[in-house]
Amino acid sequence: MFWFVLSVGIITGYFREVIMVFLIVFIHEMGHAGVAHYFKWRIHKIELLPFGGVAEVENHGNWPIREEFFIIIAGPIQHIWLIGLSFLMVETSFWSSTDHQVFIWHNVTILIFNLLPIMPLDGGRLVQLWCTYCWPYQRALVISWWMSVSILFLLVLISGLFFPYHLNLWVVLGFLIIANYLEWKQRPYRFIRFLMARQHFSTPHTFCKKTIKVQGSLSVRDTVKLFRRGVVHRILIRHPFKESLQLEEKELLHALFQEKQLKTPIAELIRKI
Repeated sequence: MFWFVLSVGIITGYFREVIMVFLIVFIHEMGHAGVAHYFKWRIHKIELLPFGGVAEVENHGNWPIREEFFIIIAGPIQHIWLIGLSFLMVETSFWSSTDHQVFIWHNVTILIFNLLPIMPLDGGRLVQLWCTYCWPYQRALVISWWMSVSILFLLVLISGLFFPYHLNLWVVLGFLIIANYLEWKQRPYRFIRFLMARQHFSTPHTFCKKTIKVQGSLSVRDTVKLFRRGVVHRILIRHPFKESLQLEEKELLHALFQEKQLKTPIAELIRKI
């Protein structure tokens, strides 16, 4: 795709502008990747697209929220120094005022577009990160998806009313629609990855302990849906006639994955342990 767009740029006389856009997108994605590397996150790949880029890092939902926040904003921050650099170079032999105006326009456009609260844009990822802080992980994925789709629907509606023949815009919107569809389809797998990683994940010392109070009749499958990001859980089983019983998080995960006791009431796990 990169070489195809580059060839089109040469044929149509927009080679310099195409290179400029890809350079901005590349630096934006390297901002994400650089901070991810600093926090020792695994980087799977970096893709450059004609309308943006994707830095794919390993994220099972159990890394500290603070780290992911810095990784997300590291991309948009790159545009600030790029704009400042352009102001320093303007009117030089290498950088004309026309280059400066085009460069500033592309930087501002990419920055604003990326901060839209739509998945998988940086703005959408920030909203999803905030949701995982406020609600249990499984519920946060659902809420953030509905927020993303609502904003995307509004954007499609506005585009249809005011820019019905803007081909590039509709290509980008098509990409976002497909991305959000895949996000919904992958939601159950993301939640399972979140739970599976907690079995073997070395919990950072910054994670605090959180007690979940539930009825003993609640199933194992429904109890793990209450798990939150950034904490270690202790399950307190309320009993009307006896003293409340406690269950550790890893005991519940063992019953879920090793024992396959999805529908078993958690009160029964106490008897087996």
